[in-house]
Amino acid sequence: MKKKLKLLIVDDHPMIVEAYKNMLESNNFDQYDFVIDIAHDCDSAITKLQGATKKEPYDILFSDIKLPASSDGEIISGEGLAVYAKKIVPKLKIVILTMFNENHRIHNILKTVNPDGLLIKNDLTPDEFLIAFNTIVTDPPYYSNTVTKFFRNQTMNFGETLLDEVNRKIIFHLSKGVKTKNLVNYINLSLSAIEKRKIQIKNLLELEKANDEDIIGEARRRGFI
Repeated sequence: MKKKLKLLIVDDHPMIVEAYKNMLESNNFDQYDFVIDIAHDCDSAITKLQGATKKEPYDILFSDIKLPASSDGEIISGEGLAVYAKKIVPKLKIVILTMFNENHRIHNILKTVNPDGLLIKNDLTPDEFLIAFNTIVTDPPYYSNTVTKFFRNQTMNFGETLLDEVNRKIIFHLSKGVKTKNLVNYINLSLSAIEKRKIQIKNLLELEKANDEDIIGEARRRGFI
């Protein structure tokens, strides 16, 4: 008897979603019966996750990192979506697929999400995608080649300062034109705590003397917003 697997694929590029679906559905997985749902932004993904949790939870979430934020600004990326999804469905397997391959970005994803799979899109072939899927289902985690190299060549001292969800929210709201003095209206921190966070952000992004535009530009380049 086939095992039913319920999947949610989240990416804001419909063609990429269809490519993932086709790779799964066109291969003869005799042991699995797939139910595949799709979403293109954080809001629709949250709605599907919440609805499924009440009836039949998802088994696996495939998510891009760079996604349109939720309308309330609480979840601003695939990282935040993955952390949220894990809270409401603890047994859910998380697979992150992303174009961003910088060491700091890989490190941040691994530390904040600890996914069952981390796949750099430029690494993937159809064959490797299927190998990754089988590994994630049966014996996770699976990391694609760039991530494996990150582990082998890790010589940088990243420390414990990460662009966590709060730091990313600060950058996100700055990118929407919110002034630092007004961030207290969007983030549950004092102004002095927010200022300290901005110093952390500058240090992590290796920006000694930077204004808000510099922070936003570098964070966008690295895929944090």
